[in-house]
Amino acid sequence: MIETAYFVRQPRRLKDLFVLHAVDRERRFEIVKTITLPVIDYENFISDMTVDRSYLEKNASLCTTDGIWKCLLIRRENHGDGILVIPLDKLWVGWAAYYQSHS
Repeated sequence: MIETAYFVRQPRRLKDLFVLHAVDRERRFEIVKTITLPVIDYENFISDMTVDRSYLEKNASLCTTDGIWKCLLIRRENHGDGILVIPLDKLWVGWAAYYQSHS
């Protein structure tokens, strides 16, 4: 299913993703892979998205910003919400958006 979200370039923390924006600035995206993290790892991730992450490096080749943005969904175990990510330089977050589960 193709949805839309507002992506922020090189955010540092989760709160950086909550930005007022015009709806026409949202991008169409597709989740190409979901990565579920234990609670402590997810908290570390949303506290500093500028740190290199091996799971981003391993999956960066799946992501693109051409046409429909293909991204990873990084989420905490037992939660549907998470962060949509397109890695930059394969190791850290280049673009990200908050994702609210619809289930």
